[in-house]
Amino acid sequence: MDSIIISHKDIDDIITHAKEGYPEEVCGILAGRDNEVLHVYRMTNTEHSPTSYFMDPKEQFRVMKEMRNKGLKMVGIYHSHPVAEAYPSSRDVSLAFYDDVAYLIISLLYKEPIIRAFEIKESKIRELKLEIKE
Repeated sequence: MDSIIISHKDIDDIITHAKEGYPEEVCGILAGRDNEVLHVYRMTNTEHSPTSYFMDPKEQFRVMKEMRNKGLKMVGIYHSHPVAEAYPSSRDVSLAFYDDVAYLIISLLYKEPIIRAFEIKESKIRELKLEIKE
């Protein structure tokens, strides 16, 4: 995967989620086909922390089942960095269990939110192109 495709509406929803959850990190699952996001699932961060997240396992199970029923797969995971750059932390890298999905990080460090996408494989980080469509 060299890029991930996501709509303007979904980007806005992710940014809104990040702002609503501030000062804690928020997280979610991006469902779709190939490398295109077709649905955003907001998840609960059970850690309630400004520097880490952990998705609620029951929610995750329900969402995975719903995605399968809709013929979708997980194409990405997003989370916010309320007070850090939009770049994977060492903890993000150590917890990147899916090497075939994009990891979107939303930084709220500056006046305007910054979103970047990454592939994390075998502890190596590679930035992906974020293609935003209407």
